[in-house]
Order: sequence, then C-alpha cells, then structure tokens
Amino acid sequence: MSADFLLIDNSNSFTKFALSTRKDVGPSRKLATRTLTPDAMNNIMRQWEWKTAVLCSVVPEVGERIAEYLAPRRVLRVSAKLKLGVGIDYPKPLTIGADRLANAAGAWARYGGPVVVVDFGTAVSFDVVSAEGKYVGGVIAPGLEAMTDYLHTRTALLPEITLTEPPTAIGKSTKHAMLSGAVYGYRGLVRQILQEIGKELGIAKKLPVIATGGYAELIAAGLPEIRTVQEDLTLDGLRIIGTLNT
Repeated sequence: MSADFLLIDNSNSFTKFALSTRKDVGPSRKLATRTLTPDAMNNIMRQWEWKTAVLCSVVPEVGERIAEYLAPRRVLRVSAKLKLGVGIDYPKPLTIGADRLANAAGAWARYGGPVVVVDFGTAVSFDVVSAEGKYVGGVIAPGLEAMTDYLHTRTALLPEITLTEPPTAIGKSTKHAMLSGAVYGYRGLVRQILQEIGKELGIAKKLPVIATGGYAELIAAGLPEIRTVQEDLTLDGLRIIGTLNT
C-alpha cells in the first residue's frame, strides 16, 4: 500500500498510524504508546509505503524514538513553525501542543470558524479557532479516565470501573454510583467550560463544537452542545498540514 503521507498521532495512551493521500485519510491502526518498540512499528506498518511522514507527538521521548525509527525518510514534526492553514494569536506559539494544532487545522478546514474542538484524551483539551481563522487558546482539564483511575488508586474500597452510560443517576451499587458521578459529572464540567468559552467569544447559543478522542461518543451522547463527533479529526489535521508543507 502506497500513499503521500504516513500520519502519526502520538499521545500519552495510544499512538495512531494511518496512510493518506493529499485528499483523504485511510483507515488507522493504533498501539498502546507504552508498547511502541521498533518491532511493534515494523508490524503495524508492514507493506506500507509513503513519501513523507507527518508526526504529531505530545510525548517527547517517544516522538524522538519514532523520528529515529523513520530516519532517513522525511519527517514533518508538527509545531507552530509549520504552515497550518490557521493563524496563531497566542503569546508563545511554540508551547502549543502538536495535537492541539492538528485539531485546529482539521476543524478550521472542515467547519470554518469560530469553532471549538474538545479532544477527550488522557487530558481533555478545548481548543478555539476564531472567526478570522486564528488559534486563540483553550482549556486543559483532567481526562475522564484519569479521574476515575484516581478514585480507584487513592481509595481503599472504590473499584476500577469500565466507563459506559449510567443506567440511572442514582447509583444502586458502588460501581453504578461511580459511573454516574464520572459521566454526568464530566458532562457538567464540559458544559460549563463551553458556556464560559461561548461568553468570551460573544456566542451565547449555538457555539460550533466538534468532539474527538476516546470518550467523545460517550460524553457527546448527553451533551447537545456538541454538534459533531469526528473520530479522525487529529489525523485529518495532520493530512492538511502535510499537504500545506510539501
């Protein structure tokens, strides 16, 4: 299989790989980031061919390992130094996470602005692109799984839970009570942050919000504030950035 780009989204929990043309992203494959060895990458990219790799990493040591593995082939490391398709109105552009830049690029290209991207990863990030097409900042909060894992590891009696839609708000068991607190509580966190962002943008209602990341479907199911869930948004942003820089 041959393509213009190899897209790599290296996050704290998982790393996604996909081939893409300049117009479309193909199916993705993923590995747990802690298992990302040269042998694992050999297996996941077996029989793949590409011209340029576009790498988005928020785990510096792993990003370096991936870049070294790909050498001497060309690797575009996503940062504010590249053409992104969006401008940046931010005091220190080089401190913006590569994943947040990719999300902004993908959201602006597909939906225009203003737009807010909510990325449900190990942390949940909110990234804002203005009506003028500029990345203007955002919000970072603890991820849903991080919150529930904290309860399990820091208490003697609270179990580890699998995150699904709660059957009721009032829990009838410890697990159901934790599930209700996690999912409904998290939706409240997301809703309040979106309300505050909307106020600052001067958009009280119908703020365009796009969700992506591991728990996007679960949380968005109870949040009418979220317009669309786009699973491949980060990868699509990488495709756009690759196209603009080659």
